[in-house]
Amino acid sequence: MTGSRILVTLTLLAAMAVVTACGRKAGLDTPYEAAVQARKDAEKAKQPVPPEPEKPVEDKKFILDPLL
Repeated sequence: MTGSRILVTLTLLAAMAVVTACGRKAGLDTPYEAAVQARKDAEKAKQPVPPEPEKPVEDKKFILDPLL
């Protein structure tokens, strides 16, 4: 019984390590930044270039923003 318990524990630890290693460790990209990067990647790979993204409108500050 102890052998199977150790095996289950090691399997769970390995699964947690695999799941936590997914993704990339960086800040999130805005849709505008992602579109600009997609254009650069397409130009570099000599593929059809997506349309030019529109610059985002500057956000207005809201009174409750500091609380969030």
